[in-house]
Amino acid sequence: MPRRPRPSGPGGEPERGTTPGAGQPVQGTLNENAGARRPCIRDRVGDSSQMRAAIPRTDAANRPMTREEKKVILASSLGTVFEWYDFYLYGSLAAFVAAKFFTVLGDDGRPIFDETTRNIFALLAFAAGFLVRPFGALVFGRLGDLVGRKYTFLVTIVIMGASTFCVGILPTAAQIGIAAPIILLVLRCLQGLALGGEYGGAATYVAEHAPHGRRGFYTSFIQITATGGLFLSLFVILGSQALMGAEAFREWGWRVPFLVSVVLLAISVWIRMQMQESPAFKKMKEEGTQSKAPLTEAFGQWKNAKIAILALLGLVAGQAVVWYTGQFYALFFLGSVLKVDSYTTNILIAWALLLACGGFVFFGWLSDKIGRKPIILGGCLLAALTYFPLFKLISAEANPALHAAHQNIPVVVQADPASCSFQFNPTGTARFTNSCDIAKAALARLSVNYHVEDAAPGSAAVVRVGDTAISSTDPNFATALGAAITTAGYPAASNPTVVRIAHPFDIFREQPAVLIGVLTLLVLYVTMVYGPIAAALVELFPTRIRYTSMSLPYHIGNGWFGGLLPATAFAMIAQTGDVYYGLWYPVVIALVTVVIGTFFVPETKDRDIFAEDLAETAPRTAARARI
Repeated sequence: MPRRPRPSGPGGEPERGTTPGAGQPVQGTLNENAGARRPCIRDRVGDSSQMRAAIPRTDAANRPMTREEKKVILASSLGTVFEWYDFYLYGSLAAFVAAKFFTVLGDDGRPIFDETTRNIFALLAFAAGFLVRPFGALVFGRLGDLVGRKYTFLVTIVIMGASTFCVGILPTAAQIGIAAPIILLVLRCLQGLALGGEYGGAATYVAEHAPHGRRGFYTSFIQITATGGLFLSLFVILGSQALMGAEAFREWGWRVPFLVSVVLLAISVWIRMQMQESPAFKKMKEEGTQSKAPLTEAFGQWKNAKIAILALLGLVAGQAVVWYTGQFYALFFLGSVLKVDSYTTNILIAWALLLACGGFVFFGWLSDKIGRKPIILGGCLLAALTYFPLFKLISAEANPALHAAHQNIPVVVQADPASCSFQFNPTGTARFTNSCDIAKAALARLSVNYHVEDAAPGSAAVVRVGDTAISSTDPNFATALGAAITTAGYPAASNPTVVRIAHPFDIFREQPAVLIGVLTLLVLYVTMVYGPIAAALVELFPTRIRYTSMSLPYHIGNGWFGGLLPATAFAMIAQTGDVYYGLWYPVVIALVTVVIGTFFVPETKDRDIFAEDLAETAPRTAARARI
């Protein structure tokens, strides 16, 4: 009896799950050219039809987003916004928190903790914010690959929200002593761990719901969340300050933004409880083919570990430094180097973020059309080529008098090279006491450009400003140095040329308008590298170990390469005397990423992650069927 042709799906391909007879196993497919049978994956009818129903199909790439998909994106993005809100609160309110927990003064006017203890607290607070995140990626990435995406990032939001709320109700060091900072640091570590697990879960969950050909667009909404969390935290902080006044906010009002997080936590948990597990993971779990040891499989097997290393160096490292330069180093440069007041600095950055944030979705969408690599690596290359002229333009516009002084007033440090250290101090706890270090640090804090000349071994450092020489061992060194550079022509911090904004809409003047334009361009670079990164990382790894594998390189890149940028840049400025020299850090890393990414990282936009999962699980499924 002649074989009846199998029904075809779109494009003439045999439709998944179609069988010669109900309840019988699929034996093969027809070769289009020769008509000969070709071996195929042996599977059960139920499994195949479930996969067809559960997993987004290629022909869905051009249809409108469904209501369920919108719900998935909204639930994932909103929860991640709230997590970033919780995380940014500590950074924004660090000075208020430190005054209540770390640098508390006793009745005698002296700090109740000695300097060593305060330094340990500062070190641990820093580590919790940046260094702990990769460990959170390992803990929750493993959990996400073992028990599921939904439940794991439900756990992360609960940990983050509860920890943040507890900061708001925590008694101060003046009330309960050393227990207060210890508890605070434990809570901060929990925040870092939770954030390490949140991003990978949200990105994986959305990507596994997205149809083939639209993952860049769908996951780009996750990429807005960091900016959204920053906006939300600033809005709540500034609103609280405006309502209660500076004095009340300093005394007790700083707790309000932390306490508000319990409302956000309740909303997030309610939304995420309504969500279903990702179809790819659900199918894999039903078949019993999920990884039993995700960490070992992801990083203990060279074929997978190699991809994680290439993802870190060929994609994420460059993305991280471009992101931190565009959003955070620009903030540092305006405030600490150019001496722009904090209110004006925040308004300028806020406008740039607002104007450019649509770029996250645009470049995510575009990556579905032309690829992930051209956009991510193109953003890194553009940033590397234009950072120096753009930051010099920022300097010329934000503080013209200081910019002119940098060009025209020579300052020299004469010092024994052996007494000069590289002043890398990310925690603020290191002490640089050599005469050269004292001179360099003082000039860097004053935003003075200088160059170094070698002096006789063992001699004390001397700063020459024009014809004036000041020894760094002078008891009144700081006062004498300030007077000398002012006399030479360096402007005071309050000079009338520095940009100032009176209110959020005081921007329709040349000076703030130009600055917002330049800052917006920097943020557009951020959107180029950050918009497609989630889709690129998701597509590099199989479902079995996806959560674990993508989370670790992401958080090492952003937590370490990006998080250490401001401290590294300041050390480079102090070392060389050039206020722009710190830009070499992001420029070099971005260029390294361009080279590695171009030659060693594969393009993944056309990769069908569901088809690869079928191929990978075929031997296990076939063995089960034969049994």
